[in-house]
Amino acid sequence: MNQKFNALGFYPADILLPKEADMTKWAVVACDQFTSQPEYWEAVEKTVGADPSTLRLILPEAKLNDPKVDEHIADINKSMKQYLDEGVFKTLPASLIYIERTQSDGKIRHGLIGMVDLDQYDFTPGSGALIRATEGTVLSRIPPRVRVRQDAPIELPHVMLLIDDPDATVIEPLTAASAKMEKLYDFDLQQGGGHLVGWKLTDSQVDGVADALTGLCSDASMEKKYGMKGVSPLLFAVGDGNHSLATAKQCYENKKKVTPKEQWTSLPERYALVEVVNNHDDALKFEPIHRVLFNVKPEEVMKAFQKVYPDAYEGKGEGHTIEFVWEGVDKFITIPAPKLQLEVASLQVFLDPYLKETGVEVDYIHGDDVTKELGSKPGNLGILLPAMGKEQLFKTVMADGVLPRKTFSMGHAQDKRYYVEARKIK
Repeated sequence: MNQKFNALGFYPADILLPKEADMTKWAVVACDQFTSQPEYWEAVEKTVGADPSTLRLILPEAKLNDPKVDEHIADINKSMKQYLDEGVFKTLPASLIYIERTQSDGKIRHGLIGMVDLDQYDFTPGSGALIRATEGTVLSRIPPRVRVRQDAPIELPHVMLLIDDPDATVIEPLTAASAKMEKLYDFDLQQGGGHLVGWKLTDSQVDGVADALTGLCSDASMEKKYGMKGVSPLLFAVGDGNHSLATAKQCYENKKKVTPKEQWTSLPERYALVEVVNNHDDALKFEPIHRVLFNVKPEEVMKAFQKVYPDAYEGKGEGHTIEFVWEGVDKFITIPAPKLQLEVASLQVFLDPYLKETGVEVDYIHGDDVTKELGSKPGNLGILLPAMGKEQLFKTVMADGVLPRKTFSMGHAQDKRYYVEARKIK
């Protein structure tokens, strides 16, 4: 491996791509999308037909609780082995891939495909690892995903890691230098997913990425961005696919239990393929996720809120301001001198125990108008949160550990990662 990456937890990888394939049919969207829209996956099935496709190599999460899930997993492993045996793939040794993804809004998102060292990743709140989860990891979601990965000979990632690179030192220089690279693919993504282009970095460009990432880890960088000195650097924050990465971590930990320690470094299971994106990429948009409570008496909810925050007052002011909407009412409440970084964190200090004690039903809603419409119906209460600024993400994770569940969303379902690259994990 390139020694420059040893301190970064991120490396070039032996990347698998199809030798010959209709790439539009080959690439399908992340498995955790459109889980309540079976017609989407039916359309994908119809588009792919009998041609080689990552559809045969992943389990859409809509099928995770299917009675025949074990059969589905066996079919996936069989297809993976068949693709390997029949020479469907070519290998790009020790490679990084620069990609440009045209989203549904026409903006171009820039990314870098490589692999991370799972020994450098920790989803435990408060961890000082180089690679950290941004939101709480639901441990009950990991075992069923382990069943999908544990016997799989290859992996396909939908994990997106974010770097906090306001000076655009890592990925952005590759945009102007793509003409020096080998173009690997250039195609339209199916089902309205936009367009994808990928290039293989040259050796000198790979070294440049390592140098730039090293700069982001420096103590001077931590002090400049977060006002913190002598802290464990946070290089990568998981923006999407945290449970997929946590699953890879669990499979690796299981493998370590039956492998001599001196062999851990050479285990292919130790690494996971990811896409890295700059948190400051113009195409990356953080959208708030609101809450709606059902079958409640809003005035009683607000009394309970006031007990937790007795100094909270109506109106906008200094502190954390949250909007509450119910039938005939739309008002702002401000919590002065908040102890946490984000409004959603202050809200959840009240909301989590309240929901647990009362059994009240909650839903997580995208969009102000939809939240207000639902919240204004009799017996409901809508809670609208401000969007989190990109500059708050890394500082909050470093200060508060992890963000509350359902803090933010990155883009629409059709703009999520599509499976293209793969890597052997056996």
